[in-house]
Amino acid sequence: MTDFGDGNQAVAIGPRIVASGGFDLLYREGMTLIEEVAAYLDGDGRQDSKGLPREASFLYATESMRLTTRLMQLASWLLLQRAVNEGEITAENARSEKSKVKFSATPSERGGPGFSHLPPPLLEFITKGDRLFDRVMQFDVLERGKMPELEAGVANGIADQLSRLKAAFGRPD
Repeated sequence: MTDFGDGNQAVAIGPRIVASGGFDLLYREGMTLIEEVAAYLDGDGRQDSKGLPREASFLYATESMRLTTRLMQLASWLLLQRAVNEGEITAENARSEKSKVKFSATPSERGGPGFSHLPPPLLEFITKGDRLFDRVMQFDVLERGKMPELEAGVANGIADQLSRLKAAFGRPD
């Protein structure tokens, strides 16, 4: 929360957003994606990987392992947050547990030899996993009561709007 120096404090809305229905949707999407990826890798994915060229086969194993690891990390975060939302644990306890979950870095560039040969379902799951990761990271920042990082143009637009609101209501920066 921000103290404006005159006894008034801004209300942190991030935790309220996380506790709202927006989290429920994220949770369902995350758990559904985890189930879909597991079913694919244990079923059709095994068949899809058999006919791949050598480089693509190695990349398939690497990317499927990376995706599975990332999704298990996300599941841990989602389950902890759900426990907070349902009053099973405190937000502070969850933060402590979440700090133990170290998210794998998202590869900034995908590609390389064999990438174009990966099965389309795996590529789609990788993309969905990366998007889910980005959304969870935004929720995590909000849950801690902070503003998520935005692109420069968006952040400047928000800063301009906040400055105008402060000026309109007589609040100094």
